Amino acid sequence: MSETFRNIVQDRKTSYKTPPASVRDSSTSQEARRKKALEEQKRRRAERFDSSRQLDFFADLNLGPSDEEDEDANEPIREGVAQFASLLPSQSAAAPEPSSSKAGPTVGALPIDQVDPMQDYLPTSFAGNNKKKGKSKRRGKGKGKAAHVAQSVQSSKPNSKWADKCMYAELLEMTEDNAMSDFPGVALDGIPADLETAWVAVTPVPVGKRCLAITHAPSGIAGIVPNTTLRSRVLGKSLMKPFPSSLPPHTVLDCILDDNWRSNGVLHILDVIKWKGQDIADCETPFRFWWRDTRMSELPTFPPPNATLPTSSHCYQFQYPTTLLCVPYHLGLTIPKLLNTLIPLSRSVRQIPIDIPVQARPESDAMDVEQSSSTAQVELVRENAVIQSDGMLLCVAQAAYEPGTSPLSLWVPVKAYAEEQAGRTLVDTSVAISAEQTPLNMFERLIRQRLAPAGIAGSEMIS
Repeated sequence: MSETFRNIVQDRKTSYKTPPASVRDSSTSQEARRKKALEEQKRRRAERFDSSRQLDFFADLNLGPSDEEDEDANEPIREGVAQFASLLPSQSAAAPEPSSSKAGPTVGALPIDQVDPMQDYLPTSFAGNNKKKGKSKRRGKGKGKAAHVAQSVQSSKPNSKWADKCMYAELLEMTEDNAMSDFPGVALDGIPADLETAWVAVTPVPVGKRCLAITHAPSGIAGIVPNTTLRSRVLGKSLMKPFPSSLPPHTVLDCILDDNWRSNGVLHILDVIKWKGQDIADCETPFRFWWRDTRMSELPTFPPPNATLPTSSHCYQFQYPTTLLCVPYHLGLTIPKLLNTLIPLSRSVRQIPIDIPVQARPESDAMDVEQSSSTAQVELVRENAVIQSDGMLLCVAQAAYEPGTSPLSLWVPVKAYAEEQAGRTLVDTSVAISAEQTPLNMFERLIRQRLAPAGIAGSEMIS
């Protein structure tokens, strides 16, 4: 019995060191799926370009005979249609005989003199509705109940128009096990080989809820009339009531609603999908981020609402996001830049200045203390909002924005998967996870190992 138990324990230890099937098989690895997805995007983009150019309409066009052709070439015979006149029917056979103007009355299609008086020519059926009223009422009640049930079921379903429209990144598959060398054609550590030349880093990614910001044309003054709606990533449901913002109409943005938006009013802009009705999702990653930062910097800023103003800035609660903040992106991912700048930045905490409205204190004691909120003076207090980092996002530079989970975007979180959320649990939650086993720390160690072949010590690169 003890020998059997010892074998089971040994098998479990061996299975822990064995890479997953998706990594052992080069055809199903993350790198292979990424290359396939990128090629599929290129193919669809080429098809759209060809369709927009409408090349099929010019395929059958001919420029006519060339001047270099022989003059004795046979030319097509051009004849009229007079030779086909004999094939047409004669006018007497084609025209029907005119009916007599003195025709007598008829019954149906028969003249009255040919009608059999013993035969009943009354109609046997009528075009009216033969259904009984009682049955129609009962069926109407049944249809009403069925329609009510269908409406309730439809209301419980997610909004299919905005459900799962965000480009959700895959977790970066990394390993430090030497057993990966036994599988040919598979990367030893899981980090992309072209990380320094073909990728874009987005960091620090803030902690919050992923959503879509959708705007429509307002029927009033911009910044006052609600024109923006936030939709959840999975179900596409509305997260809050429509609120006013400085975003232009017909714009769709990939956003992260800050975890403490009630106290800081921050909405992080991660990517741009559509801007003023123009589709930006088909563009490459660096252009989309440049477009996002350029257009967002041109938008005006509006102060937060003055409803229920407190006397202290620490008690103010935002009704909706008022600060639109772009998540920083970085190009040129060299090994020293990753170790010296980007990885430490992914662990850092950002401080963003925000304006919070508070009720101004009266300058003299002679002022009425019980003045209404409409006549109360308002002042804006500048404070620093603390933004917690959640990790680093790696995006393929040549990739377009596509909805759903995609291997063209990789996620390296600060915390371990088991500590982050149940949907991404890769480690047993009952086992204590040390700081060295977090994905970002493992990513840093693997990046340091890439310095060894070049003969550069990691201690010399980091000051």
